[in-house]
Amino acid sequence: MQILAYLIPISLILGGVGLLAFVYTVKSNQYDDPEGDAQRILSGQYDDKPKG
Repeated sequence: MQILAYLIPISLILGGVGLLAFVYTVKSNQYDDPEGDAQRILSGQYDDKPKG
């Protein structure tokens, strides 16, 4: 039972890190246009000079 004293805080810390990573990706607008990305992947046209 003493192992729970280590596992519970570790799991809470890892969960917090995952939550912070998710909030960071939302705030940096990485989920703005998921439909456009899906359409570009399926199209047969290739963009040799992507907008960076």
